[in-house]
Amino acid sequence: MNKLLQYLKTITFRNNLIIALVTGFVLLLLTFFVLRFYTRHGESIAVPNLKGMEIEEAIRALEAQGFRYQIDSVYQADSPPGLVIEQDPDMGTKVKNNRTLYLTIITKSAPEVQFPDLVDMALVEALATLNNYGLKLGDTTYIPDIARDRVLEVNYGGQDIQVGQLIPKGSKIDLILGDGRGDSEVEVPDLRGFTLDEARFTLQGASLSLGNVTYVGSVTDSSAARIIRQTPAADSTGQKKVSIGTGINLELSN
Repeated sequence: MNKLLQYLKTITFRNNLIIALVTGFVLLLLTFFVLRFYTRHGESIAVPNLKGMEIEEAIRALEAQGFRYQIDSVYQADSPPGLVIEQDPDMGTKVKNNRTLYLTIITKSAPEVQFPDLVDMALVEALATLNNYGLKLGDTTYIPDIARDRVLEVNYGGQDIQVGQLIPKGSKIDLILGDGRGDSEVEVPDLRGFTLDEARFTLQGASLSLGNVTYVGSVTDSSAARIIRQTPAADSTGQKKVSIGTGINLELSN
């Protein structure tokens, strides 16, 4: 222990201690300046405004300032393709040289989506479904049907479209909807050979009513009598129509 204390009091120890402290200080300064140079402390560049530029113009601006870049794309039907619509970092952000900027541009080709099943949907539900699939509503046409605003048919480009068919995102879809009133006219059924009960049931299903009933000849059992004539008469082509609720006059005979 005495030898250690004596050594600590020598000039040699003091010189070695001073050399160690100076060396440590020099190494600390050297490390600080090297790191400062390596990280380019205090040197930064403002990110330019690239939104609204054509992608080729934006790339030239980035390369001129020493930036790197990565490009992603989205589809927007109402916007011209090739435009930069998003950038990260934002304009004016201070960044180091050679920083990577991320750009989002509008793609030139629309992605395809599978067409959903819209038939029998209410109009509000069909519109929500079209929106979820990135599709748009085209023309709407109303035809007679008891259900108002119910989708009866679907067309794309004037043609029928099948569920699951691939079409470009953003396409316009035409809908044929019910007007809520139904047909104002219906076909006249051919009742010849029916019994009166059968005729009543058929007329009710056709939204028609029973008119005058006349028996021809001697009819002993009215339930077994068959219709031999009706007014208005049925058309064999199925084209004859009368207003809903029209009474059909019947003549029956055994």
